[in-house]
Amino acid sequence: MATFTDAGVYSDTGLSMSGNATPPDFGASRKSKPNVKSIKFGDGYEQRLSIGIQQDPKIWDLKWSTLTDSDASAIEKFFENRFGSESFLWTPLGDTTAYRFVCREWNRTFASSNINQISAKFEQVFEVP
Repeated sequence: MATFTDAGVYSDTGLSMSGNATPPDFGASRKSKPNVKSIKFGDGYEQRLSIGIQQDPKIWDLKWSTLTDSDASAIEKFFENRFGSESFLWTPLGDTTAYRFVCREWNRTFASSNINQISAKFEQVFEVP
């Protein structure tokens, strides 16, 4: 199982971040999207039902805005090696527990010489370990 950390090596990539790894920027956002099914009836009534045991997965929009070329490549390679489907462990900002996430989309911007920006969406998943 791969682990995405703000202070170390990205497993399975063959690349690692520099000694002073850059955590995601402040201003990261966390979104909740509970799994709810609803039925709307013709007379204006609605019935809602929570689906599953884990019905409130979190979605994080993260951004790193001052990455060196090698640090940006390490993060990007980590995401590429997972193909948007393999989960990894990540401890959300302000939390002490690691949860499973997938990263299905990310974007790398080459801001200037040796300064890169990466934005990524981490989606919490629940699966049997």
